[in-house]
Amino acid sequence: MTPPGLKSQSPQHNGYTSAASPSTLPSFYSPRPTAAAPRAIPHFDLNQHSTPPHAPTSVPPYLLQQAQNPPDALQPLDGGGSSASGLGHRHVPPSLLSPAFTPPATPGTGTPALQREPTGVPVDSRDEVNGGVGAWKPKLLEELPEVRCIVRARIPTTTGTEMFLHLYQNNIDNKEHLAIVFGTHIRSRSLDATRPGETEMDRMIRGAYTGRLYPGRTSSQLPTNTNPPPSPPPVSPPLIRIHSECYTGETAWSARCDCGEQLDEAARLISLPPSPNGCIIYLRQEGRGIGLLEKLKAYNLQDLGSDTVEANLILRHPADARSYGLATAMLVDLGLGGERGVRLLTNNPEKVRAVEGPGREVVVKERVAMVPVAWRTGGKSGVRGVELGGYLRAKIEKMGHLLRMEEDGGSGAEAGA
Repeated sequence: MTPPGLKSQSPQHNGYTSAASPSTLPSFYSPRPTAAAPRAIPHFDLNQHSTPPHAPTSVPPYLLQQAQNPPDALQPLDGGGSSASGLGHRHVPPSLLSPAFTPPATPGTGTPALQREPTGVPVDSRDEVNGGVGAWKPKLLEELPEVRCIVRARIPTTTGTEMFLHLYQNNIDNKEHLAIVFGTHIRSRSLDATRPGETEMDRMIRGAYTGRLYPGRTSSQLPTNTNPPPSPPPVSPPLIRIHSECYTGETAWSARCDCGEQLDEAARLISLPPSPNGCIIYLRQEGRGIGLLEKLKAYNLQDLGSDTVEANLILRHPADARSYGLATAMLVDLGLGGERGVRLLTNNPEKVRAVEGPGREVVVKERVAMVPVAWRTGGKSGVRGVELGGYLRAKIEKMGHLLRMEEDGGSGAEAGA
C-alpha cells in the first residue's frame, strides 16, 4: 500500500527492467517518494526568503546520470549472463530500499549535525532595560508545585547517544510530565530518596541506581571498588529546553508549526559530544495550553483566515495559556537550580522569566536561539510551508518572539545575533 503523498515509480524511471514484467514493478517493491512540484508562496510566507525563485523539482542524481548516459545493458555482478530474476545486477535500483520519507525523526537526527557548542546571548531578567528579555513580567505562581520523579529509564538512540527518561507526578494536575536527561551527572533528588519498605530490586526497577544495570545485578549501588573515577563537572552551564507537547507537529507530521523540528534540534544540541549536558522538560500542555480538541478548532479558524493568535482569542482562550511552574520545580529536583544557572533554548522572552520561578529558584544565564532550520540552511532542509510562514510571523509580530526576517531576501536570523 502506498503511503499518502507517495507514488511508485515505473521501471523506466530508474533504468531497471524486470524480467517478469517489462512495464510494471513487482508487488514487493517499496514505493519511492516523488518530490512535490514548486508552488507559489504568498508574500507573508517567511520561507520565501530562503527559497530560490522558480526552483526546479528535485531530480535524484542517478536519474540525471542515466538520462545523459543510458546504459546499453545492465551488467551482472559476476560479469556473466543476465539474471532471470534481475536480482543479480550490479546497479540495485533505489526503489528496492525503504522509502526516503520516514515518520518523525529520532531525537537529534532531524537537523544538520554541527558539532560545536551553540552560542547564546547573556540575559539578566532583573534588568528591564539591558537584560535581554524586555520589561514584561508574566504572572507566576506564589510557590512552586510539589513534584516527584516516579521512574527513570535509560533510552538508547539510533545516533548512539543515551538519554534517561524521567517520569514525574505532581500535586496540581494528573498528567505525567517528562524530563529527557542527557548526561549521567544529572540526577533526580526525589528519585534517589529512600522510600519506606522498598528493596534493592524495587530501587533498580524504578531507576534509582548508579552506573548501569546488567543481568544478575542485586544492588542499586555499585561496589566501592568498581565505582568509576568521578568525571569533572562540565565547564558551561547545562543547556535546557522547556518543550510543550505538540501531537500534530511531533507525531502527525504537521507543517503548521515547527514544534517537532525544535524538539529534534534541542535533543541534538544538548547531546553534542564529548559531554552531553542538559535536559528537555516535556510538559503535557498541548496547543499552548488549550488542549488538542480546541487546537484543532483553531486550525479550522486559521484555514478561514485567522492567524494562530486570533484563532485562540476567537475561541475565548488566551493567546498563550501555558505555565512553567512545573518545569521550574522539575529543574530544581534535577539539581539544576541555583546561581550556577542554565542556558535556555528559546526565542520567547516571557519563558525566560517564567522558568526562573517566583524566587529565581532557577537562574537563566544565557538564551540560545531556536532559529528555524530552513532559515539557516537556505531552504535546503527543515520544515517549510505556507502555513508555517504565517505561524512564525504571528509569533514574531504578536507574541514578541526574538527572531527577525530579512526583508531584503536574506534568511531569517536571531535578533541580536
